[in-house]
Amino acid sequence: MDAKIKDKFLQLWEKYFNGAELPIAFYYTDREGSAELVKPSSGHRCLICDLSRVRMGESLCFTLESIGCGGGKRYSGFTEKLAPDFEYFLSCGIPGKLEGERYKKSPELVREVMKKLPRFKAPFKFIVFKRWDELDQADEPEVVIFFASADVLSGLFTLANFDETEPDFVFAPFSAGCGSIIQYPYLEKNSPRPRCVLGMFDVSARPCVPAEFLTFSVPKSKFFRMIDDMEESFLVTSSWNKVYKRIVKKDRS
Repeated sequence: MDAKIKDKFLQLWEKYFNGAELPIAFYYTDREGSAELVKPSSGHRCLICDLSRVRMGESLCFTLESIGCGGGKRYSGFTEKLAPDFEYFLSCGIPGKLEGERYKKSPELVREVMKKLPRFKAPFKFIVFKRWDELDQADEPEVVIFFASADVLSGLFTLANFDETEPDFVFAPFSAGCGSIIQYPYLEKNSPRPRCVLGMFDVSARPCVPAEFLTFSVPKSKFFRMIDDMEESFLVTSSWNKVYKRIVKKDRS
């Protein structure tokens, strides 16, 4: 990680979003020792809940074995397997056998949805998550993830669109929480027009984040452009200053 880019963002984030939570970043690697390796899970454990530790400043490394939920394994690219009767799990369930989440109207609809989902395979054995200020020279973050309130999201959304012509540059796919911060933004990173992903609408993952937070995930190349645009964007205007004061006030209350 280029120290100049890292420090530039930290300075500008404090200047224009002072009090808002720093983003986290992830990358895939075969290099051991990049962060603390999470121990294999003995039961179900939501990856989004694990990432609360990263948001607090811990650096964590996951493998297939250390991710404690099927969705986390799949949307991190470590497996393509689905739980048995997944189409019933996501919809109406099976009486006396399986409770359904009722996120989709019918098993048939789930099957059609699954046909349209992107395929994704992790390029290396490990996925490493670090908070932005914890990145070091050997780290090469591929996606940057903000856990943010509505006021902060408004700033990120507007900044992301600052140099874009299309109105759909930020998109919100129907997805598990981990899919919206890992799979979708990671697949965008090699696109000619890498888009940003608004996420964390997953009801099952919501208890793992503050009630007022959603996520905003940005592929690296786009994020670096956003940093360069900050000082000439709306962030220098009185309009943003009104929102900025509210962000600061909330942090201090």
